[in-house]
Parts: sequence; structure tokens; C-alpha cells
Amino acid sequence: MALNEKLIERVREIISLTHENVQEKKMFGGICFMVNDKMCVGVEKTRLMVRFDPSKTDEIMEKEGCSPMDFTGRTMKGFAFVDMEALNTKPKLEYWIKLALDYNKVAKSSKKKIK
Repeated sequence: MALNEKLIERVREIISLTHENVQEKKMFGGICFMVNDKMCVGVEKTRLMVRFDPSKTDEIMEKEGCSPMDFTGRTMKGFAFVDMEALNTKPKLEYWIKLALDYNKVAKSSKKKIK
């Protein structure tokens, strides 16, 4: 699947304004932005993946273009996909990235695998 390079650049630009510890990793068939060593947002061809506070799931799922992340066939709590149509302006994209960055401050990082 071809990635949405324009969306990747838009996300990169917004995150870099406020964060220095950012890594980009190939994950979930796209690019995942890791902030402070924690999964934050990801970009695929036609949607954005957002990690958020699971306690806000009901509120978040009511937003335009939002759907549960079910990448593996089962819904992942605290993750959502947002369609491109809902990201067509800078303020809309900033909303989703800010949501993910706010949760990133308190989110637990994945345990690193020992090799």
C-alpha cells in the first residue's frame, strides 16, 4: 500500500513544533510516529491512526470520520482511525494530533523486548 506522503509531512510538521523526541517507524502498514518512545499517531494511505485516552472512547467515536481501530480483527481500546475527509483542514488535523499528544504524556510505553 502506498503511503500518504502529504499527510505524513503535515503530521511531522505539527508534531515537530512541540516535541523533539520523535521517531518514525514502519508499523501497521504505514508510518507510526513514536513520541517519547510511545506510539502516538500513524499514517496510512487513506487514514490517520490516533492513540487516545480509552476513557474518552464514546466521545471520540462520535466525531466525524472516526472509527474504531480494528486492524487485527478486534477493536483496540484507545485507538481510532480517522478518514482523510475529516482531516482536510489544518485545525482538524491539529485536533487529532493534540488529542494523541495529550494522552502521550500519561500513556504507558510498551515493554521493550529483550533480545
